[in-house]
Amino acid sequence: MQRLSQSPTDPSFVQTPYAFYDHARSFGDLVYWDDYNAVCAVSHAAVAACLKDKRLGREIPSEFAPDIPEHLAPFYAVEAHSMLELNPPRHTRLRGLVLRAFTSRRIAELEPEIETLCHQLIDAFPSGEFDLLDAYARTVPVIIIARLLGVPETRADDLLAWSNAMVAMYVSGRTRAVEDRAIAATESFVAFMRSYVDEKRKAPADDLMSHLIAAEEGGEKLSTDELITTCILLLNAGHEATVHTMGNAVKTLLERDIKTIDDTVVEEALRFDPPLHMFDRYVIEDCELFGHAFKRGDTVKCLLGAANRDPAPYPDPEIFDPTRKGPVNVAFGGGIHFCVGAPLARLELRVALKVLFDRCPNLALSDAPLYGDTYHFHGLEALRVTT
Repeated sequence: MQRLSQSPTDPSFVQTPYAFYDHARSFGDLVYWDDYNAVCAVSHAAVAACLKDKRLGREIPSEFAPDIPEHLAPFYAVEAHSMLELNPPRHTRLRGLVLRAFTSRRIAELEPEIETLCHQLIDAFPSGEFDLLDAYARTVPVIIIARLLGVPETRADDLLAWSNAMVAMYVSGRTRAVEDRAIAATESFVAFMRSYVDEKRKAPADDLMSHLIAAEEGGEKLSTDELITTCILLLNAGHEATVHTMGNAVKTLLERDIKTIDDTVVEEALRFDPPLHMFDRYVIEDCELFGHAFKRGDTVKCLLGAANRDPAPYPDPEIFDPTRKGPVNVAFGGGIHFCVGAPLARLELRVALKVLFDRCPNLALSDAPLYGDTYHFHGLEALRVTT
């Protein structure tokens, strides 16, 4: 297996990771990335297979699990109840209960509300140059998830700050200062959500949190800790991905003078410049994949960004083509951990992008956008525009 070295914080990689992915893919389906000390799946076939293979999971086998430093205990106490980080049967139970509340009907009913919110935000756009991420892309998903959960949207700034601090735990090169901010955010976020879970238990309403409390399968319900973690996960994961995708998509569309938005444009935007570029899987059963023997406890890093630019399923992958045919992109993962919030994210993206370009036909970039040093996430630092 080819060994490669590439710092994920190198400025050229941060701005254009796809050149490294193309180089890695030239050696086959798997490469060893020295900077991560792990095998990486880099082709679409390998990533899709690893995401679905039941011999790989999201939990590190217990005998290989690292010790958690005492100062990080509050963060990982929340993670311990996250369906994103669990294997069956706990994952199966949690996901089943969440899907009983987070239904396609409930999501579809949000479309008029999302559209109204988008118009309101555009009405408030400042004159002259401004950052579209702050004025629009960050606001739409946090307001919608706050309304969906049934918590005050007036706390959106707090929710954003807590979410950003916690998500920073997954960024390359995190420091003790980053960890301290994440712990403070975790404790504040948990206290906030606990108060609303207690309130909804006493007085249920027609919101997602109340429906999560009521959800039952086989006589089981979500515990309070599971409810809190699920609500935090829905906001953190959903918000981070939607903001990055919206910003990346607007940049891409403006650079190509594409102003007509539909589902095919959204799907191509997700393939072309996805918000999450790496998703870890852990080997729970000895196996062979793509000619390599894996042992229990090994890590396989699925490079989603590389898979989405693989020319085998996507000819001329560097071309943005909304009419493109091919397999479903892996921007939202795959297998049992396929993003539970993907339908909401797709809806928000389609509505928000369509309203934006309909209302702002003269929208233009005022500065060349730069991507943030936040790998394995991939999103812009800012998106300066004029209308």
